[in-house]
Amino acid sequence: MGRKVNVIGVGMVKFQKPGASDEYNVMAAGAIRTAMKDAGVPWSAVEQAYAGYVYGDSTCGQRAVYAVGLSGIPVFNVNNNCSTGSSALMLARQAVEGGLAECVLAVGFEQMEKGALQAKWNDRTNPLDRHANVMNDVQGVNAAPGAAQMFGGAGREYRFKHGTKRETFAKIAEKARRHASKNPYALFQETYTVEEILASPEVFDPLTRYQCCPPTCGAAAALLCSDDFAKKHGISNPVWIAAQAMTTDYPSTFDEKSMIKMIGYDMAKACANQVYEKAGLGPSDVQVVELHDCFTANELLTYEALGLCPEGGAEKFIWDGDNTFGGRFVTNPSGGLLSKGHPLGATGLAQCTELVWQLRGQAEQRQVQGARVALQHNLGLGGACVVTMYRAD
Repeated sequence: MGRKVNVIGVGMVKFQKPGASDEYNVMAAGAIRTAMKDAGVPWSAVEQAYAGYVYGDSTCGQRAVYAVGLSGIPVFNVNNNCSTGSSALMLARQAVEGGLAECVLAVGFEQMEKGALQAKWNDRTNPLDRHANVMNDVQGVNAAPGAAQMFGGAGREYRFKHGTKRETFAKIAEKARRHASKNPYALFQETYTVEEILASPEVFDPLTRYQCCPPTCGAAAALLCSDDFAKKHGISNPVWIAAQAMTTDYPSTFDEKSMIKMIGYDMAKACANQVYEKAGLGPSDVQVVELHDCFTANELLTYEALGLCPEGGAEKFIWDGDNTFGGRFVTNPSGGLLSKGHPLGATGLAQCTELVWQLRGQAEQRQVQGARVALQHNLGLGGACVVTMYRAD
């Protein structure tokens, strides 16, 4: 067992639509400076940096960090698709936990383009080719955006298996908009009803436009340290990482010809179980959750993968209001990817930032009262799932 790892500083910039944001290095530097100010420690105290982004040239991480300080520290660039930010966070945690450094920075950023995600390299094997083959075998391929076909197909498989109403998926998006309306960092501030969400253009059944996360630009950062470092700098009772795990694909992703399995259900379930075992806590101990709602279908499936409700019980869980304020858990009080936005490299660290604010009691209008244990789930196809549990005690 390694050393205890604390999160002593967090920061993010307001998420923006493509074309409306600052450049990646400006956004990232802004998030880093905010995290440093939050921690109250100088740049000279940072010994390593892990920088996460998906779309960009080599060493964008260095360009972002250099804007804050030229101290010669190691800067590692990380790309793990949509779980990039939490992958950078995990590497930073391992450096502190293993005694390799006392204070480490994790930063994630993305300057995205308009429109659906597309491959940038067409002269080599696509890393999602096996996933695409499963989709083609199960449901075929059409002109809709590929990610929407994958996650929408998983939602449709679940709907046919359990008789789930289309309104149930839309209700997740309604909740996301309602939560985001109280988050000044979120891309979308306006709310929509279930009926308005269902009336938006269909992307891939059961998903409509307002049930799909938008391309987004943004940045977020977290500063991690050891207990000794925290005490030396007068930081008392910081939020700490109780457990963290990463899983990648299992044979079931490809062998069972299931869209639900293909988009990472087994990865998420196994990862969450590892975290619960390491932390000695279970879902019932958690008050607030930031999970990877790239599409409403994935949020619904993730409720079950994380053990927030029984398998097949997500519809009741949603309509009973157990996923929002006044229920058993508050999921995505930030508005989540659906409404806060999804700048791929920044998402995992934005989730971390929100949960640290929640556990400190600093989330203002969206504060989850009495939050002491928080859970984070960040998923990237290709694939990687990172689950993190935070505590404030």
